Amino acid sequence: MTDPRHRILAALLAAALVAAAGCRDTQASSSSDHDREAPRLTELRLDYATYNVSSVVLKRKGWLDEAFARDGVAVRWLLSQGSNKANEMLASGSLDLASTAGASALLARSNGVPLRVVYVYAKPAWTGIVVGAASPITQVAELRGKKIAATRGTDAFFFLLRSLHAAGLSQRDVELVHLQHADGHVALQRGDVAAWAGLDPMMASAELRENARVIYHNADFNSFGTLNVREEFLARYPAQVERVIALYERARRWTIEHPDEAAAALAAEGHIELDVAQRQLRDRTVLDRNVGVPGDALRDALAPLVPLLVREKLVAAGVDPNHALRELIAPAAAQAAIAHAPQ
Repeated sequence: MTDPRHRILAALLAAALVAAAGCRDTQASSSSDHDREAPRLTELRLDYATYNVSSVVLKRKGWLDEAFARDGVAVRWLLSQGSNKANEMLASGSLDLASTAGASALLARSNGVPLRVVYVYAKPAWTGIVVGAASPITQVAELRGKKIAATRGTDAFFFLLRSLHAAGLSQRDVELVHLQHADGHVALQRGDVAAWAGLDPMMASAELRENARVIYHNADFNSFGTLNVREEFLARYPAQVERVIALYERARRWTIEHPDEAAAALAAEGHIELDVAQRQLRDRTVLDRNVGVPGDALRDALAPLVPLLVREKLVAAGVDPNHALRELIAPAAAQAAIAHAPQ
């Protein structure tokens, strides 16, 4: 028969092991909870771009810097030279929030970049198919076999693809030359390409300074301007994202009320002529309709791009951009920010 003392000792040992395990579980749970707590935000990184006038106004006015400075948060502004560059900086973690075209946000999300659209800053008609002043080309169908400059992953790029399809062509029927927007403009000036998928303010400058011609312009082929945020940042700092959106709203409303001053700010920040900034802002940028909270209007604008992404092999095989579109739009932060914004 087993010694009763041994049974008592075994029972005590088992109880101690259970208690220790429980303590470890509690510690692990506590550690996990601690890990989930967001560290205090000390720096906010966001972009500004000449295609996003609200970002320019915010940067020059200093409203966002002042608001976050009160909480000890430094604001760092980085220039985006195109939606593709903005998405690259967002994907790498160099930016917390970035402004792009909606089409570019959808492409990035489809290709695995964990971003969400939290705000619509404008409904621009900022792109067009541009040829030189002396070019004999008058319509998109005449571009078959020609070199066309475009910035891959931007609204100008998607505008070009949709324009080609509308004319019965695809990108296989032309020779795409992938250049950043400014370099595409230079290539058109030099005659290195027959056409350029232009973007304002450079497109407006080409028209006003070089007599370049926009042979095709279709506002419905543009996909809104969107403010995007990394999912992790949105989950950790929802209040800070709401504050950014509220200040974007302030900049948007100020721009509507002060168009001349806004154009002057855009000209100064973008190092462009005032009449160029005025054409971009007054003639091609809508700030008072279908902007603010991202919703059905944005979704409807992006839906026609889904088959295009697949057909043109812009996403990996087996990727469903419809799934990305369903996950892309996150309206809650804008809804809260705008509901509490002073009118």
